[in-house]
Amino acid sequence: MSQSAAKPRTTAVVLAGGTGQRVGLAIPKQLLKIAGKAVIEHTLATFEQAKSIDDVIVLMAPGYVGDIEKIVAKAGMTKVTKVIEGGSTRNETTERAIAALGEGLAEGEDRNVLFHDAVRPLLSQRVISDCVAALDRYQAVDVAIPSADTIIVTRTHGKDGEFITDVPDRSRLRRGQTPQAFKLSTIRRAYEVAAGDPNFQATDDCSVVLKYLPDVPIYVVTGDEYNMKVTQPVDVFIADKLFQLASHAAPQPADAAAYRELLEGKTLVVFGGSYGIGADIADLAVKYGANAYALGRSTTGTHVDNPEHVDDALSKAYAETGRIDYVVNTAGVLRIGKLSETDNATIEEALRINYLAPVQIARASHKYLAETQGQLLLYTSSSYTRGRAEYSLYSSTKAAMVNLTQALADEWAPDGIRVNCVNPERTATPMRTMAFGKEPEGSLLSSEAVARSSLDVLVSGLTGHVIDVRQQDPTKGAAATANGFEHALAAVLAQGEGA
Repeated sequence: MSQSAAKPRTTAVVLAGGTGQRVGLAIPKQLLKIAGKAVIEHTLATFEQAKSIDDVIVLMAPGYVGDIEKIVAKAGMTKVTKVIEGGSTRNETTERAIAALGEGLAEGEDRNVLFHDAVRPLLSQRVISDCVAALDRYQAVDVAIPSADTIIVTRTHGKDGEFITDVPDRSRLRRGQTPQAFKLSTIRRAYEVAAGDPNFQATDDCSVVLKYLPDVPIYVVTGDEYNMKVTQPVDVFIADKLFQLASHAAPQPADAAAYRELLEGKTLVVFGGSYGIGADIADLAVKYGANAYALGRSTTGTHVDNPEHVDDALSKAYAETGRIDYVVNTAGVLRIGKLSETDNATIEEALRINYLAPVQIARASHKYLAETQGQLLLYTSSSYTRGRAEYSLYSSTKAAMVNLTQALADEWAPDGIRVNCVNPERTATPMRTMAFGKEPEGSLLSSEAVARSSLDVLVSGLTGHVIDVRQQDPTKGAAATANGFEHALAAVLAQGEGA
């Protein structure tokens, strides 16, 4: 197939030439850490995971190219092919990117290019794929969302200040985002024409096409509310919260044969495996050829809050199978009541089992999981986003599981260990029945459905994520949500309302 007939390569250009002045930083804002990683690392990871992106070029602020190269190398990103210094202006930075994109292209060859702000780390895969798909029909594509605010036009009258001169129709107003996508030949031609304008200055690339190639239509892809740009101090706080609270969907293997291929011969150790979700995970894993050790107080006499019991269980599984690929902890206690009326024994039990036990399990599991490049799977509760009255012990320890997951995922990444956390909706388990009694049929998730989603997480490549498991169509059981940032945004707003 000739190059002209083949689908053109698609390159993401990450524009990272800005500084941190507006957020009060001495370093570029794209190097600011959010949710344990530099902002730009989140952005690059999104493009690394995008199936429609072939390669990535980074235009970095002068003097910081080496910082990006270190981030790319440490994260093992394979799509980043070039990191070059940006210019002193947005125009110059884009021109450098266009020149780099043109290197090595055959005569008449074109490619797709997506220009994206490095400080928009919450970009979704949906927006990327929509932009790339739109380039099959159009030469220029923008991303925008409707304006929820009334926009006013003002004019300054000397020392008297600003006065409104116009209020445009809000229904036609959109807030521009990135990426902005183009055929390389189109954006190159727009900049060539613009070069003849002595007053040329641009803050974005679609405006260059609009002004200097007016006959080229610019298609608009619908963006996302949470595709925010980190430019102000409050943006740093919001973005950090969104990453902390966001959930992700685990890809589901195609069929039973795919599960068997991923699990056969692997070893799974489940703490809290006497019954409920833990027991169901072990049963499923065995069905697909794994060696599963379901450990619990009532079945094997394993107390998760006893470090010796944990060590013994792991060493036995390793001795018998020669490996440990997955360690799962579903053990927990739910004690409801006012903290001021709770005795010391109950407080200590909750902390030992809900917090200290997962910490000990994680520490003891590390050497085994490092050997197999395996995964640690923990569990949280919807109450982790906001503590509830009479749930103070439970909510706070479940919030700790999310933080532990994210911290260990970052800490253990060099060892190849993945760490994730499942957040099921209300689930029909013996622990819940003991706390709340019998509840209306159909109002709860089944433990089998949560176990299935948990297995999907275990065989996935995810790490550092919170995976919501929610009810959907009753005929389909549970689903790991793909709209995590929307749920996270709602949670952030709810926290703000309660402040």
